[in-house]
Amino acid sequence: MKLFYAPQSPFARKVRIAAIELGIEDRIQLEYAEVVPGRPNAAYAESNPLRKIPALLTDGGEALYDSTVICEYFDALAGGNVLIPRDASRRWRVLTNHALAQGMCESVIQIRYETWLRPEALRWPNWVDDHWDKIDSGLDWFERNDNELSGALDLAQIGLGCLLGYVDFRWPDRRWREQFPKLGVWFELLDQRPSFSATRPASPPAL
Repeated sequence: MKLFYAPQSPFARKVRIAAIELGIEDRIQLEYAEVVPGRPNAAYAESNPLRKIPALLTDGGEALYDSTVICEYFDALAGGNVLIPRDASRRWRVLTNHALAQGMCESVIQIRYETWLRPEALRWPNWVDDHWDKIDSGLDWFERNDNELSGALDLAQIGLGCLLGYVDFRWPDRRWREQFPKLGVWFELLDQRPSFSATRPASPPAL
């Protein structure tokens, strides 16, 4: 299998962590794909028409995209019921928690684009603040419902860990641990897992 990824992407990191946790990382070849607004990548669009990271080319030649779809595919390859529970009483809770973590990742990427790519004179501070507020609201929910982060590692926990890792990578001075101390303790332990230490965000390679 070939995974198109970027080393800084929280979405690609989630997929890579899932593969490691499921014991299938040796079956995956990584290939860097540049996806930057305003720089069309026609070649990559053949694997993902939306030109978003990540995308997976299966051994059968089928292209899968969206990090959640790829993680579910990996979970099935590993026998299922590992990162995404089968039991309905837990499955929908994990998927809902994951949707919250995924939404926060989408907001943090929008903040990155607004503050990095958009010319300074055209930036919209209120829009950036609104996305940070969404992230803080999500973190506050997890802080108050930290019981959702106990037990075996699941897809929601991976997604939340990738969000926090990306915030540390891009905004190291953002003091979220002071506001959400339970999450800070939880993330410190999570970040020591081999799957997390092996996939920490990094700047993309020079082209």
